[in-house]
Amino acid sequence: MLLPQQGATVFVMLRHKRPLPTAGSAIPEKSIAVLPFENLSDDKSNAYFADGIQDEILTRLSKIADLKVISRTSTQHYKSAPDNVPEIAQQLGAAHILEGSVQKSGETVRVNVQLIKAANDSHLWADIFDRKLTDIFSVESDVAKAIAEQLRAHLSSREEQVIAAKPTDNPEAYDAYLRGLAYTSKPAVMATDARKYLKEAVELDPNFALAWALLSYVDSNGYRTLTLPSTEATREEARQAAERALTLRPNLGEGLFAKGYYHYSCLKEYDVATSYFEQARRLLPNNPLVPQSLAFVCRRRGQWEQAEAYFNEAEQLDPRNTLVLTQHGLTLSAVRRCPDAIRKIDEVLNITPESKASVREKADIAQAEGDLPRAAQLLSGQDVKSWGNNDIVTHTSQAIFERHPAEIIPQLKQVLDEHGPDLDVEQARFWLGWAQEQSGDHAAARQTWQEVVSKLKANAKAEPNSTYFLDSLALTSACLGDKKAALSYARRAMELVPIEKDALSGPAELEIFARTAALTGETDQAITALQKLLSIPYEGGLTKAASLTPALLRLDPMFDSLRNDPRFQKLASTAPQATGK
Repeated sequence: MLLPQQGATVFVMLRHKRPLPTAGSAIPEKSIAVLPFENLSDDKSNAYFADGIQDEILTRLSKIADLKVISRTSTQHYKSAPDNVPEIAQQLGAAHILEGSVQKSGETVRVNVQLIKAANDSHLWADIFDRKLTDIFSVESDVAKAIAEQLRAHLSSREEQVIAAKPTDNPEAYDAYLRGLAYTSKPAVMATDARKYLKEAVELDPNFALAWALLSYVDSNGYRTLTLPSTEATREEARQAAERALTLRPNLGEGLFAKGYYHYSCLKEYDVATSYFEQARRLLPNNPLVPQSLAFVCRRRGQWEQAEAYFNEAEQLDPRNTLVLTQHGLTLSAVRRCPDAIRKIDEVLNITPESKASVREKADIAQAEGDLPRAAQLLSGQDVKSWGNNDIVTHTSQAIFERHPAEIIPQLKQVLDEHGPDLDVEQARFWLGWAQEQSGDHAAARQTWQEVVSKLKANAKAEPNSTYFLDSLALTSACLGDKKAALSYARRAMELVPIEKDALSGPAELEIFARTAALTGETDQAITALQKLLSIPYEGGLTKAASLTPALLRLDPMFDSLRNDPRFQKLASTAPQATGK
């Protein structure tokens, strides 16, 4: 495969289309955050039911375009009835707070809610609803209508119908749906549980469009993140569930979003996904998943300014969602706006100070800027026993960049001896071999890599379209001197993710090709690839937080074979600048 043609180097600073919210930003009067509802049931296992009622009230409110409604992702970490309501409201960017409790006993439910004006911590409205399980939907609708009235929010006739809609007539199906919904807000490993209950819900009521839509989203997300089997069966279930939801309710915002997410996650059809997301956006004005997903798609399409605008929009609705903040930070790093990326990652650390991944991402960026002392400070004190795949890359790179590779070898061996089930052992062994090679122990490095490559070949045979295995094979084969195989693997990965179809990840495959070419003595091809890479934004090939920079070219011994070439020297001496379109 021919390399993409070298384009003119363009360094363009991205503009903020929409200002980021700050502590001093004006908070809209018609804004509200719904805090977790307290479970007062004798059976504490009914916590999912209280969570579900809170979420359903929030969902109905979020469909009112005249309101700003903060996402559950940002509110779920707070207590049900906190003492510091004004402070929480400021953190969330909401003028009002809704608190509540749910008590389920047999076939009856009591829901107690109170609306609080955050500025003076005063109660604007409160009510108690006693209902049968078969009539629980009326509570969710009544609460949403009452809040809209209290906040003087305009309701269109369509919004009134949506708020009053009854998603199912089957209480057992609704209970299964609430159980599945509760699992969607838990760690990704819970995808199988969410899927199980949502499939139960649609089996109990095949006309439950909302459950079909959520099932499709869980399937598509699990397929993309590998938290569900990445198989044709999972992909097909996602498609059928989304289409079933839209057949039942053609104007269901959640159904349109699910169909778009299927095209994004399962088929990588970004134009089609965008069309569905834009339709969903009009029906789900306060759902942060929609602008978040549009941001993800824009990155793939190389629309970096639009991506940032969508991230800003998602953060307005979900200000404490660390996933969104992290991805925004990585996007800023991809366009090489390193100081802005650091500030965004610091927002994550303000919310979750214990986030080891965020600290490592800051170290990756420091390395990309050539600031090894700062990277070392960030990485110091991290327990080797807690290292994962990304930590191994960053720590090993740091040791090699600082020119003391022998010191990292005992730590890598310890990780391999004591690793947990989530560690990619072959990747860890590749980096052990690289450290051994840089320390001068060439025989040990070769033995390590030979053990790696045989297992990687078996993995690649089982998953021939996995760029992850192809990338690892390319670099390992290059280190072993198998030039033909190494370049073949790297070219195959580029064919699977071409830059023209994926502006975020496509260049990462070109980076692996550049490294492979450099390691195998293909100087012209390596430099042509590097010239392209330094002119465009993308997520890094070795670590997502750091695309190639002149500083990394100077530091990384993978490019040692190029150092005497004037073209490489020019690339490595260029001042780092932001890139974008």
